[in-house]
Amino acid sequence: MKRTASAHWEGDLKTGKGNLSTQSTILNKTQYSYNIRFADGVGTNPEELLAAAHAGCFTMQVSALLGQAGFNPTSLDTIASVNLEGGAITGVHLSIKGKVPNISEQQFAEVTKNAEKNCIVSKALSIPISSDTSLVK
Repeated sequence: MKRTASAHWEGDLKTGKGNLSTQSTILNKTQYSYNIRFADGVGTNPEELLAAAHAGCFTMQVSALLGQAGFNPTSLDTIASVNLEGGAITGVHLSIKGKVPNISEQQFAEVTKNAEKNCIVSKALSIPISSDTSLVK
């Protein structure tokens, strides 16, 4: 399986603008810019998208682990907070609320810690990154 997304940018960093699109078309030329990223505006930004991806992945992993342990969650709600400091992502905090019949707080905490370490996005955040380039004339 391979998933794709694309970015288009015009202009310099501070006054330029761009858009993002995804293979699924849930993002279809969704605007992003310096102001949207660091100030205010309608659109998205890379940190927000990372937070959404991590929240979704983590919550699905919690659900899977609960099922493996014999629990069927009624609902799970996660907030992922991505911290950006000094031009670097310094951490992600995952806060989950769950409605899970017949589970103790300790069992839920153990499942959550397992998901925190083992969801696909958590694992991806600690792997090497590579790239290639191509110039268009």
